[in-house]
Amino acid sequence: MTLLRALFMRLLTMAITLFGVAVVVFFLIRVVPGNPIAMMLPPGATEEDITRLQALYGFDKSLFQQFLIWGGDVLRGDFGTSISLRQPVSELVLGRLPATLELSLFALVIAILLGGLMAFLGTLYRHSMAEAAVDVTSGTALSVPDFLWALVLILLFGVLWPVFSISGRVSPSLDFDFATNFYIIEAALRLRFDVVGHLLGRSFMPALALAIPLAAIIAQLLKQSLKETMHLDYVTLARTKGYSETWVILSEALPNAVLPTLTLIGVQFTFLIGGTVIIERLFSYEGLGNMAIDAVINRDLPLIQGIVLLFAALFTVINLVVDMLCVILNPKLRHA
Repeated sequence: MTLLRALFMRLLTMAITLFGVAVVVFFLIRVVPGNPIAMMLPPGATEEDITRLQALYGFDKSLFQQFLIWGGDVLRGDFGTSISLRQPVSELVLGRLPATLELSLFALVIAILLGGLMAFLGTLYRHSMAEAAVDVTSGTALSVPDFLWALVLILLFGVLWPVFSISGRVSPSLDFDFATNFYIIEAALRLRFDVVGHLLGRSFMPALALAIPLAAIIAQLLKQSLKETMHLDYVTLARTKGYSETWVILSEALPNAVLPTLTLIGVQFTFLIGGTVIIERLFSYEGLGNMAIDAVINRDLPLIQGIVLLFAALFTVINLVVDMLCVILNPKLRHA
């Protein structure tokens, strides 16, 4: 009952958070200078044209009335119609969501592998130049933002040494009919590993740019946790039994040191999804981030509202999943 009560309180908190986000984004974007109706009309439009479009999109009503109408539609699953694209917002947002999720998950896998490797090497060769090199590498990776890493990768591996693709999610020459927008997952399920390799190659550069700062954070925290765990009695006992240092780190120290890092990964994953906005634009990647920038440029208020609400929903769901995993993996929290 305690766990169910806690879950209910978290769901209630999520609902309140989403309502707050909806209020803020609705009123805030209407304070920003710019008239979306004026951007839609051609030169020489009459006052009647302006009045007609304002009535069509509900801009002739007060802000409070607009919010009530929009909020009621959202509760029914209707996020309105995009001003610039003339399509339902829900279809546009859900159509781009799989691309952003696949890119974010790919970046997360790269970050975990890189961060875990650096933490392992820093622990294995602690108190040596190798540990200092790991610390310098992680510090450098963390101090440079992801969009600058993206520019560096584009210059190195897209211009000077063109190894990877730097534009688009899928090559126009790819002969494969996708039934869903989860391209990588669908290709893997259909055992088309050549298509999977093609898609991963196209996504590698933007995913790596997103992953580098997160990998540095994972390396720093995991290495510190491992170093603290290496002095505990059960690790010393395993070492006295003759096990190698690598085996001791991976089998004894890592399972007990990884929990704080898992919590951090869950929290940072939400920021990683938010970082896709600029990265997708730089790599011309057809995801939510790229669409969000176009929506802001075009003052497409319904589309902006739909994208922000979806991002907020993702953040709250991910945080809930992370908290539940911490309860499941940590016996102290589970029994409490």
